[in-house]
Amino acid sequence: MSLRERLEALGGLNPPEARVETPHRAPSLRNTRAYQELKSHMHMALLERIDLEAMESLTPDNLRDELRRLVETLLQEENVAVNDQERRNLVRDIQYEMLGLGPLETLLADPTVSDILVNNSQQVYVERRGVIELTDVSFTDDAHLMKIIDKIVSRVGRRIDESSPMVDARLPDGSRVNAIIPPLALDGPVLSIRRFAVIPLTMDNLLEFKTLVPEMAELLSSLTQAKVNLLISGGTGTGKTTLLNILSGFIPAQERIITIEDAAELQLQQPHVVRLETRPANIEGRGEVTQRALVRNALRMRPDRIILGEVRGAEALDMLQAMNTGHEGSMGTIHANSPRDALTRIENMLGMAGVVSQPKVMRSQIASAINVVVQVARLTDGKRKIVSLQEITGMEGEMITMQEIFTFRQTGIGEGGAVQGYFAATGIRPRFSDRIRAYGLPLADSMFDPLRRFE
Repeated sequence: MSLRERLEALGGLNPPEARVETPHRAPSLRNTRAYQELKSHMHMALLERIDLEAMESLTPDNLRDELRRLVETLLQEENVAVNDQERRNLVRDIQYEMLGLGPLETLLADPTVSDILVNNSQQVYVERRGVIELTDVSFTDDAHLMKIIDKIVSRVGRRIDESSPMVDARLPDGSRVNAIIPPLALDGPVLSIRRFAVIPLTMDNLLEFKTLVPEMAELLSSLTQAKVNLLISGGTGTGKTTLLNILSGFIPAQERIITIEDAAELQLQQPHVVRLETRPANIEGRGEVTQRALVRNALRMRPDRIILGEVRGAEALDMLQAMNTGHEGSMGTIHANSPRDALTRIENMLGMAGVVSQPKVMRSQIASAINVVVQVARLTDGKRKIVSLQEITGMEGEMITMQEIFTFRQTGIGEGGAVQGYFAATGIRPRFSDRIRAYGLPLADSMFDPLRRFE
């Protein structure tokens, strides 16, 4: 695709026939419509005079400088009265439209923003430190927002239109994107972006945020190194993928890791990683590649570990079989509100895979495959914590038996709504402690003392 086509397709502004005359007055920054009209006019004027052939050979930095020079020249030629601040804003916004994601760029550049929630072209919310707040960012109209969505999804080879009005995608930094458009979205296109940190979080960051305590961090590290099969459970926005990414960092560098995701988010640092991603059906309804198909294929790729970004369907059967047939140390996440609910969801997914068997047989397979369930939660003050770490011990009759090793106990609500509480061991010595020691890893008995409070 030529640069002109990219600019016109991805610019996200009004088409030429909708062009407005240049307002020869200073647009107030508070007058959003006037500013949007001026920006739209300047964008279309640039497309008419820009030397596209020369621009093709420019680096992004040089292209950004050239756009700035052209915008300033146009403002001077058309005698548009703007102050220095408005001039800088106009140059920046046009650069964002042509080279980035338009109005979203200012939010993506803000490291404090963890979620960007576009309800419609005029209403954009963000989440900062667990609190959702309205921003002054807006799009020109629904067509502008649609072009930004098209730009995002086309980068990863996906599409969104009336025949396929929902899509999962990702940004180059791994941030998760979901978009849904009319007719399913009644008030216009809706866009949700789950940000990924430019520098991935580490276990030290989780300790600093008090998501867990050092003793729990040491235990989770040992479980990963000892090839214990882990399932991370939690609700939406609780940090499951972040925790999975951090735990995968403890996998030895010499092991071959295969990751399977709907939209690639994991940022593993090991040298021997193979990343697989599902593919939706094309416009003719063909060519879909599911997570289950990728798990089956991964078993033929000689993996030491298989990491599932999220278990959500029939792939649960193949994941359990992999865990039971030599691919120890595999991990995944699941949406559930408690460790028990997580196992119930896995059982339901086995039914989605077409398994027709007695409940006891299915539960026995789950109990033998998964060793530990880590429950993460987002508390009322917006902070994320590991609220439970439970070991699966086997079967008792037709029920899977579990024992809690660590828990978070809430004691109250402090000033400003901050949740107060502490981490504690239940006093149960886990069965996996022998496996950890067999791998030559230290495991202090004192960490399981039920009388200790881990603040």
